[in-house]
Amino acid sequence: MEKDEIHLRRLPAAAPWGPHGDSEFHGVDFLPEDLSEAPEETGMRVNKKYSCLPAEEKGIHIINIRAIEDIGYDQHESTLLNSLSKNPDADCKYGLYFRDGKRKVDYILVYHYKKSSAGRTLARRPQQNDASVRSSRQDQPLPGKGVQLEMGDPEPHMDYHEDDKRFRREEYEGNLVEAGLELERDEDTKIHGIGFVKIHAPWNVLCREAEFLKLKMPTKKMYQINQTHGLLKKINSVIQKITEPIQPKVAEHKPQTVKRLSYPFSREKQHLFDLSDKDSFFDSKTRSTIVYEILKRTTCTKAKYSMGITSLLANGVYSAAYPLHDGDYEGENVEPNDRKLLCEEWASYGVFYKYQPIDLVRKYFGEKIGLYFAWLGVYTQMLIPASIVGIIVFLYGCATVDENIPSMEMCDQRNNITMCPLCDKTCSYWKMSSACATARASHLFDNPATVFFSVFMALWAATFMEHWKRKQMRLNYRWDLTGFEEEEDHPRAEYEAKVLEKSLRKEHKHKETDKEKLTWKDRFPAYLTNFVGIIFMVGLTFAIVFGVIIYRISTAAALAISSTPSGRSSVRVTVTATAVIINLVVIIILDEVYGCIARWLTQIEVPKTDKNFEERLIFKAFLLKFVNAYTPIFYVAFFKGRFVGRPGDYVYIFHSFRMEECAPGGCLMELCIQLSIIMLGKQLIQNNLFEIGIPKMKKFIRYLKLKRRRSLDHEEHMKKKQRYEVDYNLEPFAGLTPEYMEMIIQFGFVTLFVASFPLAPLFALLNNIIEIRLDAKKFVTELRRPVAVRAKDIGIWYNILRGIGKLAVIINAFVISFTSDFIPRLVYLYMYSENGTMHGFVNHTLSSFNVSDFQAGTAPNDPLDLGYEVQICRYKDYREPPWSENKYDISKDFWAVLAARLAFVIVFQNLVMFMSEFVDWIIPDIPKDISQQIHKEKVLMVEVFMREEQGKLQMLETWKDKDKRKGENCNNHSPRLSRSRSGSLSSCHSYPLDV
Repeated sequence: MEKDEIHLRRLPAAAPWGPHGDSEFHGVDFLPEDLSEAPEETGMRVNKKYSCLPAEEKGIHIINIRAIEDIGYDQHESTLLNSLSKNPDADCKYGLYFRDGKRKVDYILVYHYKKSSAGRTLARRPQQNDASVRSSRQDQPLPGKGVQLEMGDPEPHMDYHEDDKRFRREEYEGNLVEAGLELERDEDTKIHGIGFVKIHAPWNVLCREAEFLKLKMPTKKMYQINQTHGLLKKINSVIQKITEPIQPKVAEHKPQTVKRLSYPFSREKQHLFDLSDKDSFFDSKTRSTIVYEILKRTTCTKAKYSMGITSLLANGVYSAAYPLHDGDYEGENVEPNDRKLLCEEWASYGVFYKYQPIDLVRKYFGEKIGLYFAWLGVYTQMLIPASIVGIIVFLYGCATVDENIPSMEMCDQRNNITMCPLCDKTCSYWKMSSACATARASHLFDNPATVFFSVFMALWAATFMEHWKRKQMRLNYRWDLTGFEEEEDHPRAEYEAKVLEKSLRKEHKHKETDKEKLTWKDRFPAYLTNFVGIIFMVGLTFAIVFGVIIYRISTAAALAISSTPSGRSSVRVTVTATAVIINLVVIIILDEVYGCIARWLTQIEVPKTDKNFEERLIFKAFLLKFVNAYTPIFYVAFFKGRFVGRPGDYVYIFHSFRMEECAPGGCLMELCIQLSIIMLGKQLIQNNLFEIGIPKMKKFIRYLKLKRRRSLDHEEHMKKKQRYEVDYNLEPFAGLTPEYMEMIIQFGFVTLFVASFPLAPLFALLNNIIEIRLDAKKFVTELRRPVAVRAKDIGIWYNILRGIGKLAVIINAFVISFTSDFIPRLVYLYMYSENGTMHGFVNHTLSSFNVSDFQAGTAPNDPLDLGYEVQICRYKDYREPPWSENKYDISKDFWAVLAARLAFVIVFQNLVMFMSEFVDWIIPDIPKDISQQIHKEKVLMVEVFMREEQGKLQMLETWKDKDKRKGENCNNHSPRLSRSRSGSLSSCHSYPLDV
């Protein structure tokens, strides 16, 4: 042995203390008695199992340090010996590599364990991936698992569940080793009770799995991308120079003139691929994806039934599984990495005006997340023209407000129009001129330009969808996703558990246990619960909206008692504003509640795959959140003021509360207030409170916990954390559903009721500029790195967007025709106006009521509040006057206006739908240059293979000619000359060709 080693005490081969009569004493392997027989094999076995670092790195034989500890030396002496060597964490780049500093960590498994007080757990011991370890994995578990005991100490009492989890981990990790992965354990961390298993995929495993997954990888063949010529080329160059300051400074974002030909990886055709740098051929995203596929495929067969990584995570065998970030993103002396580059050029509010480096986002996070941010970027860009047109429409309303004849008539006090009371008894008669401000404000949004804007936004939505499809195809081409088809995903952990439970029940009943699956009968209770739950939640939303209606009516009646004229004039605005704020608070609270309920309802359904789970969750969450967000708006737009009745015959709720009416200028202004407050409040509160405040609060709480631990164990926490420890403290990635949902609801605000609020695109644009950087910062700095998922589109969200776009046409048609006064004005202008102007329109829309026809107990308590006795009051409706034979019946003007409204809905809907379909048809889904490039790639790939086949044939012909000439030479030589000096015959061999 070397001079720096300390000899282990020699014990008999069959030590009586071993639990199974072997040479293992509570996880400590002793050397055999006859050490001289096989010193090399023994030393190899021990070092492979327990070595922490190679001897040349540490300078001390690690097995001997462990022997010192086992014999009873104080732990501080071991620490002193370790401190004599250089810092091993620097060699492994603080957790990014194995302890040898060569093998990259591709994935991390995290588990909880209980430390025994009798000993210390081994730390950071690598698992060697060779045949000897794989063949004897049951005898030699992954290093670092066992708890070391002092000699003679009794074995500590182990919890059964913890023991079972440990056995499952041992078997699963052994199966991972058999699958070709290399593992290394670390339990000596700053997070007490947490162990980490580092996973590395060697080159042969990466090649094998890349072939299985049909990953398209770049080949050696490069080709020129078709460039524009002539005028288009000059225009593109000018645009590039103008937009250069807003381009991110990353290599991936620069325009490319050449592209590598990509082909699904094949081990037999490795010569086609550019393998000059094997370390970077598979990037970190691809490596983690490959390892995750192996983790999902590998099973643990303890207790007869298999459990994959999803089941192991669900059952607490492992507490987390995630790939590592590339390194730190801030601090001094930080090595350049993609994460740091993303933080500087993407996840910063200071670069809000720049384009997103989408290719780098895809390279780091994968195609699915890259597509989300690409879609968000396209949506935000498309909001710019919509915002400009919306601002123009609003400015048009501001410019023409003084020329609007109906609002001028309402504000003219000389008309002396006396209106009927807004409520029974406590409300008195009032002058129409008191609603002047509301009438003037409503013209800002209720003018002829809003009709044009509704048509424009319908075409905008169709154009946006087509533009995104084209952008998506460009990304598919750039990201080598053409021809990619998603394969069936692995079953979810909950599904496997339910199938296991069903199998166990059948076994208990002594039935045959074939391969089980969940049928509709197994899921029927969950389906019933889903149906009842969704109906209940929708009913709850309606009930809350109804409660707010009661609040509005009762508050209006209470405020009407106010003796001050200013108080009475501001009743409508006060009631509307407070009711909308109540609606906003309820919507935000129910949004979170409905999100949790939708997830729970989906979980009890037990969908088989993650894709099925995601689609069902999206459907339920969207349905509930759509109803929650838009029900109050639908009420104001289509129901308020429709079922009021008339003076003397009002409609009452609970025989006490009279249904509320629209203002003389219509309900459109109130709809605008409702929409703007809910949209802006929802965006501001959810973005600032939920997406910024709550994560920062969680981060602060974690900081306080770590600070408390640091004070307890100062020396331990002085060490720099490993990369996997830092990432473990980050929030786990919860999927893209919340991000998409927020934007889809906003898209509804922008399109569904845009006729009532032309500034909605502008506020959506301002929100999205912040949202992009906010989401980017969250992904880069606050979340664990998600597993990269390949995807060629945004999935079900595209269909939801198309559905909202179609629904927006119908809703805007009804808003223009029924909520605004656009149609009544047209009818009056072309049918009833005497001079072809709008003079007299207000008087035409008002009906008369004789105050003597009030029901008993409903007349105003103070009929002389205006200073004179009122005989006739006016109310907004199309009814016969009291001096008519059919007094208070619906007049023919009502039917004329209703017919015009319905005709407008039909014409508007069909015209806009036709124009949208025309836009859809005229814009091709695949850009012409991309289709040419895809065709060019196919032709080039055929040429590559044809050239390869021709090369093989030429080589075959060359071998045949050589063999033929050699045979002819042998036949021409005489037997005497063919003998050599040694007397042996010179032979002419015919070599077989292995084609």
